[in-house]
Amino acid sequence: MRKVGKKVDKREAEVRLQQLKKQLNKYNEQYHVHDAPEVSDVVYDQLFHELLALEEAFPSLVTDDSPSTRIGGKPLKAFTKVHHRVPMLSLGNAFSSQTLREFDERIRHALEEDVAYACELKFDGLAVSLTYEEGRLIRGATRGDGTTGEDITRNLKTITDIPLVLRQPVSIEVRGEAYMPKKAFVALNEARLLAEEAPFMNPRNAAAGSLRQLDPKAVAKRKLAFFAYGLVGEGLGAPISQYERLRYLHQLGFRVNKEAARCETIDDVISYVEKQQVARHELPYEIDGVVVKVDALPQQERLGFTARSPRWAIAFKFPAEEVTTTLQAIELNVGRTGVVTPTAQLAPVLVAGTTVQRASLHNEDFIRQKDVRIGDTVMIRKAGDIIPEVVAVVEAQRTGKEKVFEMPRVCPECESELVRLDEEVALRCINPMCPAQIREGMIHFVSRQAMNIDGVGEKVISQLFAHNLIQDVSDLYCLDKQALLALPRMGEKSVTQMLHAIEASKKNSLERLIFALGIRFIGFKASQTLARTFKTMDELRTASEESLIAVEEIGAKMAASLVAYFSNEKAQALLEKLRAYGVNMTYLGATSESVSSDTIFAGKTVVLTGKLTAWTRDEAKEAIERLGGKVTGSVSKNTDLVIAGEDAGSKKAKAESLGVDIWTETDFSEAIATLTEKETESK
Repeated sequence: MRKVGKKVDKREAEVRLQQLKKQLNKYNEQYHVHDAPEVSDVVYDQLFHELLALEEAFPSLVTDDSPSTRIGGKPLKAFTKVHHRVPMLSLGNAFSSQTLREFDERIRHALEEDVAYACELKFDGLAVSLTYEEGRLIRGATRGDGTTGEDITRNLKTITDIPLVLRQPVSIEVRGEAYMPKKAFVALNEARLLAEEAPFMNPRNAAAGSLRQLDPKAVAKRKLAFFAYGLVGEGLGAPISQYERLRYLHQLGFRVNKEAARCETIDDVISYVEKQQVARHELPYEIDGVVVKVDALPQQERLGFTARSPRWAIAFKFPAEEVTTTLQAIELNVGRTGVVTPTAQLAPVLVAGTTVQRASLHNEDFIRQKDVRIGDTVMIRKAGDIIPEVVAVVEAQRTGKEKVFEMPRVCPECESELVRLDEEVALRCINPMCPAQIREGMIHFVSRQAMNIDGVGEKVISQLFAHNLIQDVSDLYCLDKQALLALPRMGEKSVTQMLHAIEASKKNSLERLIFALGIRFIGFKASQTLARTFKTMDELRTASEESLIAVEEIGAKMAASLVAYFSNEKAQALLEKLRAYGVNMTYLGATSESVSSDTIFAGKTVVLTGKLTAWTRDEAKEAIERLGGKVTGSVSKNTDLVIAGEDAGSKKAKAESLGVDIWTETDFSEAIATLTEKETESK
């Protein structure tokens, strides 16, 4: 137990703790945010240890805003889910100055007025959201899928750049990037190598892995950092330009990147991008591009959003780094649809911050066009800094020992003859019993958008297949628990959970099963359309090519593929086995028939705005769509109804100006309750 310098009572301790917290938080801000330390490390450490000693002596006086929370607490059991009130959307990408000019032209055409841009570095870390109430940090969450993230508040509190208490008692949500500085990354990997642990591949993976630790004390040791770059929500009393908001965030106590700049023209933007591209390697942190945003927030509001990204922002991705290495071998992989893809095996090389050992060679034509040979020195880059690819052969370094590669004429898995279909460039194995295709098809069957069977991923499928426990996807539904327990790395708990997940998947709606079957050209959206239209598997499997083409969004190739699949005897037998095991073959979602025309949402376009207290956005959206409505993100003359929660701002105002009906959340909840009651009575 740390010793308090002199015996103090609880009241004295409380007063002193308040003084210490105020001092230490101030010193933290001066050091990390303003780069202007007021005291030496020795003085800071003395005050910090005094704080720890007082908190240890008087545990009831410990508060969430104490600097002691930055050293972490007890390990967590799990992360809880957090719904983002305003989605954390991704950005569209630009890879050339021409794309930036086209972006600028679209903006100017839409606004019909002058526009300036805020330019910021694109940090290579993990996007997070911080929620403050009356100036105190109450929640920190990951981006997740953009709509739902995970609560990692205790881990984020260990990052000293993140203020626990703001300089003003405001209630706001702040977006920013948690990242690992280059020096911290090097030190972490050195420590892992000494401990005979695998090093992290790049700083981004290290940052993401750190924040996913259940032990906050372990996170504190990773020395993560944070840059704030955005405020979200309506009705904020902050400045109404992005660049001024960065300054406002700095005033609140956040660390904001100093490289941010306001550019008056697109030429200025391009100059900024070129400058940062040259300077990127001198920075103490990783960046992979520049984010360009329309500066004026009223203009952002007018431009609005697409389903995936804001129209007023774009991310310029720096050209991929190119390096040379040796192509040691070429291996062949057979995919779910039978396509045989050649993959280069490379001498390990660092490209754009990660070690690359494999790169796609695409197809036989690509290998011939590039004249790629085994033993060649090849140039490698990452497309968009993500996907490794072979760019070219360095012919000047050939020694004469390189070997010309010939694509095989038979499948490397089943030795069936390979063919080219419909003038495709890819070679394809058309043997429906090819082990590789069956295995890949099973992996697709259990995937998230398909049957969504948790705990049954690629490794488990490969293991089950290798031990002859499954021959096709229907075998998943008759797995024996004891046989599973006999497999390596299969415990009682994991096997029980796996079998429960498999059993639960039987209740999925028809569209998931259609997609899971892996029918060529049939994606998830087409599967939804088919399920809504035909309602049962029997109706779909007996549909003619003409009736399929008549369905909106189903083209001739898709229709022909469906007819071919369902006429196949093996496919018919598989469906009968799935039916026998109890797999649902009926569409369970809303149909035009199940939604009567007298429901208030049928055929209506609805916009949700403001904060809903009794509903999440997803729940409200699902309820509206189940009753025949369509939910969109912006208010226009085509909008029929706006549901306005707390703090509804510009969307509500626009609805009022257009004369669109506006409901409160209470109105909405009562309407849903009434309609649900009617549905129940009708059944």
